[in-house]
Amino acid sequence: MTGTPIAPTADGTAVRQLRLLAAAALILPLLVFVTASWIAYRNAFTDAAARLQRTLDLVHEHAVKVFETHDLAAAQINQILLGLGDSEILAREADLHARLAALAARLPQVRGIWVLDKDGHALVAATSFPVDRDADLSDRAYFTAQRDGIVPRDQDYIGEVVTGRLVERAAFQISVAREAPIEGYGFEGIVAVSADPVYFRDYYGEVAREGDVTTIALMRDDGALLARYPDLITNYMRRPASGAIMQAIARKPERGIIEASSGAEGVPRLIAYRRLPHHPLYVTAGLDRSEVIRDWAQGMAVHLLFGVPATAGLVLLSLLALRRTQREALALASLRVEMARREETEAQLQQAQKMEAVGRLTGGIAHDFNNLLQIILGSLDLLDRRMTNGDDRHRRLIESARGGATRAASLTQRLLAFSRRQPLDPKPLDANKVVSGLSELLRRTLPETIRIETVLGGGLWRGYADVSQLENALINLAVNARDAMPDGGRLTIETANAHLDDTYAASRDEVAAGQYVQVAVTDTGTGMSREVLAKALEPFFTTKEQGKGTGLGLSMVYGFTKQSGGHVALYSEEGHGTTVKLYLPRYTGVDEIIEARPALLAWVDGKTTILIAEDEEGVRQFAGEALREIGYRVLEADGGAAALRLLAAHPEIALLLTDVVMPEMGGRRVADAALKLRPDLKVVYMTGYTRNAIVHNGALDAGTHLIGKPFTLPQIAAKLEEVLRQGATNPVASSGTDGT
Repeated sequence: MTGTPIAPTADGTAVRQLRLLAAAALILPLLVFVTASWIAYRNAFTDAAARLQRTLDLVHEHAVKVFETHDLAAAQINQILLGLGDSEILAREADLHARLAALAARLPQVRGIWVLDKDGHALVAATSFPVDRDADLSDRAYFTAQRDGIVPRDQDYIGEVVTGRLVERAAFQISVAREAPIEGYGFEGIVAVSADPVYFRDYYGEVAREGDVTTIALMRDDGALLARYPDLITNYMRRPASGAIMQAIARKPERGIIEASSGAEGVPRLIAYRRLPHHPLYVTAGLDRSEVIRDWAQGMAVHLLFGVPATAGLVLLSLLALRRTQREALALASLRVEMARREETEAQLQQAQKMEAVGRLTGGIAHDFNNLLQIILGSLDLLDRRMTNGDDRHRRLIESARGGATRAASLTQRLLAFSRRQPLDPKPLDANKVVSGLSELLRRTLPETIRIETVLGGGLWRGYADVSQLENALINLAVNARDAMPDGGRLTIETANAHLDDTYAASRDEVAAGQYVQVAVTDTGTGMSREVLAKALEPFFTTKEQGKGTGLGLSMVYGFTKQSGGHVALYSEEGHGTTVKLYLPRYTGVDEIIEARPALLAWVDGKTTILIAEDEEGVRQFAGEALREIGYRVLEADGGAAALRLLAAHPEIALLLTDVVMPEMGGRRVADAALKLRPDLKVVYMTGYTRNAIVHNGALDAGTHLIGKPFTLPQIAAKLEEVLRQGATNPVASSGTDGT
């Protein structure tokens, strides 16, 4: 019977999709609003920080100019008094008073000017005539600091805000020692310029209102407040050393921004600070956190005001579209949705197939190479063990072959890492050993016209990075150096301890101050111009001819170092060469001490039976020979089916050593079937390429024991001892991809 196509009904797929669309019309704007709110919230604090910095720029520049003016005024007064003794000053008090008063009148921030003798008594003042000679100011800090040499003779001392004895108004004094009439005289007294906190407060109030900030203050580096807007009940208090602002200054003394509660008012604020260049003073600006949140909330309320009607309208239109589609175009809409879905699925499938092909090719090559390297390394291990009376030349040949095979194995591991997109594997490292080992390789590979020198730092700290990636980085730099020295030259690799201080870090936003291990590569090549140097670290930038460079060398070095938490510094001069300095973070932890296990297991009594399942004959033969050499009884199977037959026939088998990738029946399926027969059986996988049989999400499945090919005899001995000594059994794995 031929069926008739059934037209979609109101409850069909198209209707459900339109209902989802109606729901999405409500949910998506809500999600967009929440996302936009979060972004706006972060931007509000970013804008607030920028607002504080702009305000701080103004008050910082103002403070610098004011105190420069004070310095000039003090210098001018000293020039006026130069060569005059105390008696002469007293004799000319009227004239000097007039000159000081005129000078003070021109400076709105100056409340008064006093000249004191060496005993702390006033000689002349700008604010009064005649001056009160009986007033004793010798106990004031601004006087004792100059008298007792607490500050150098040619430097200012800025005192705290105090109420004056000569003029009963709050002010802070800026004092400088009087110049002696003849060089070599001792302390002659001081010139004190009185600064008016009200002047600063009024100016800060104007700036705060224009900049829309809450507070602005001027303080000494010991926390003593000199001026503040707005005034406090205890306006001229001292900020405690344990407070947030003083702690931030101790960590980063030049400038910074923090979020903390005000110690005076207990209000959460954003507080920015900056040090004056030639005085122990800081200017600070604060903005209440509640104001930032209020501005953000007001801005989002506007969006909400327009967004709610728009969302309601969108939902209504979606419902109308649903009804219209039900009546007129349900079938056509379903067809279009299906066509779009199929096109998208096909595009995704094609991309997935391409990536899978690359992964399979890479993995397959690595698998075959690891099997070949397993045979080579295993045979060398057995040959080395059995050469009891071999001469040194033979052993050197074995070691040379083993070294070459090991380097080849390392290359295959990097190939696998590329195909799997493995992350960095940082570990504590000795940069001196890395450079020493790599220098031998470079001497064999670089032209003889290039002389390689290594300068290894004494007492070098341990670094923290991925060793193989560090080697790749140094090789990249060496290749660049070779290309920069076509006629030969000198390549120097140097290690040293380095400390990047706050000043260095402040000039480079991406650098964190601290201790680093420096590895510097220097060549005597052609060098780079300023224009080339500015782009040298950019990806795909190269000065080489087309086809001779990818432009990824330096950018890969930069990316690796930054990902490791380090820093790259590049120096170059045309005609003189280039230096690339890698700063790797210092490792401050305690290295794990791993005690070596003996390759021969003393407890192996020749009765423990191991079953080997491996389709590669050479690998299977080495594994069998190696385990017999240790003292195990060994049964061998060339595939999964044969392994299961041997397991059923030999109940004495204690451990299954199986390859992961085998034809017909992969290692995971073999292990699953074996554990159903023998739940107490222990399983160790060996592989040169795991695919997804026992590795998921980049990690081994729980309870899985794996040894990677190629492995040495001591390595397989230690792995088997570790597994056999464990009391726990391997968990029965769930069914899934078996890696065949």
